Amino acid sequence: MGAYHLNVVSSLPSHELIGIYEVNPERAREMAERYDTVAFESLESLFKEVEAVVIAVPTSWHYELARQALESGVHVLLEKPMTDSLEKAEALISLAAERGLVLQVGHVERFNGAVMELAKIVTNPRMIQSRRLSPYNGRVQDVGVVMDLLIHDLDIVLNLVKSPLKYYHAMGSRVISEHEDVAILNLEFENGCIASLTASRISQLKDRSLQILQDRSFINLNYINQDIEIHRQASAAYLMTPEEIKYSQESFVEKLYVHKDNPLKSEHLHFYECIKEGARPIVSSEQDLQTLRIALECEKMILEGRPCVWN
Repeated sequence: MGAYHLNVVSSLPSHELIGIYEVNPERAREMAERYDTVAFESLESLFKEVEAVVIAVPTSWHYELARQALESGVHVLLEKPMTDSLEKAEALISLAAERGLVLQVGHVERFNGAVMELAKIVTNPRMIQSRRLSPYNGRVQDVGVVMDLLIHDLDIVLNLVKSPLKYYHAMGSRVISEHEDVAILNLEFENGCIASLTASRISQLKDRSLQILQDRSFINLNYINQDIEIHRQASAAYLMTPEEIKYSQESFVEKLYVHKDNPLKSEHLHFYECIKEGARPIVSSEQDLQTLRIALECEKMILEGRPCVWN
């Protein structure tokens, strides 16, 4: 992820890329040369020269490095998940507030063009289904599929459904790694909306989609293509002949125009606006904590075979 961030930041005219820090000296030199910047020899020297940093490291290091940056007076864009415990996340949020600094969690799917359009068309969801399936690549090994992939959809669903969470339950299993590789999370909200989120990082098919059923419409979102289809006024009929029974369905399908941009670029521009223009974060710290709390509980359910949680 650090390489992705470097690529985006170096292309933004509003940003000045001061330098990077990377624990592998050879990799640091390679990336510094590629992006015409400086490879700092220590974090402390880097923090003295910058206004903001992106922290893209294994999750177990998130708290310590973000704490050092905030204590140095530096704004932080911290890759998701925020930390590996709720207590550490709360400590970082409190520290950022005390220092008057921006602490933004890198939930990049929030800035997917199609996801940003959802807020305009989702009014009263009744049922939500998501699928986030990917082939195994070994990129992330310190956390399971809940923190790696499923947390994206959890974050989106919690912010779409304007109702308190009533119940949730997670199932999953290890297949080829030390952590869960497949997981299913079921949620029920107090307004009656139900959601089922499926994630896998050992699939032979890459599928990142979200379906929403609400009054008088069915919404289908493709994260990869940033496309949205809205199905309305559906009708179905059976035609019986001596040979077979045929089923047909018709509906009006509206393909919504979506402004497609690099979500990571949009994330950085929002981070910039929060720092320089005092913009309000699109997701509050309280919502970040709720997403992390549920994700951590899901991991425990899967690891320990624990029952469901009633809020």
